[in-house]
Amino acid sequence: MSDRPGPDLSPIRPRWAPVVGAVLAVIVVASVVVLFAFVRPNAATELGLADYVLVVFVAGILLGILWRQSTVSATPSPEGLAVRNLMGTTRLEWAQIVSVRFSPDRAWAQLDLADGDQLAVMAIQSADGERARHSAQRLASLVTYYGTAPDAE
Repeated sequence: MSDRPGPDLSPIRPRWAPVVGAVLAVIVVASVVVLFAFVRPNAATELGLADYVLVVFVAGILLGILWRQSTVSATPSPEGLAVRNLMGTTRLEWAQIVSVRFSPDRAWAQLDLADGDQLAVMAIQSADGERARHSAQRLASLVTYYGTAPDAE
């Protein structure tokens, strides 16, 4: 057994996405409240039950999207990497990952996979600056530590 500490397996999360998501969620909820409280029926506007239901439905969809975007992450483990993006969660074994690509001109990091596909890692966002560069380097180190795909050599 080694006294050397293992790699950092803490989840990778963006710094600003949750903040922006929370602010926008407050704006959505406040807008619905203002709409319901201050829009009174008159000659130009008469809101029926269907209108109120539609507003609540659209606000719910927006809040769901904001919540999902606020909870994107990349969670490493000794077995592999779970990447939670806006549209779903992908679980990969380390051997499936060939490389990690990230640069300031990209919106987020990208994984090159052994099968030729690419996977965005929305948890590493260029808006986070140096923190994002550090996270991308840490992820690349984990790929190297746990082994890259056999095709990559």
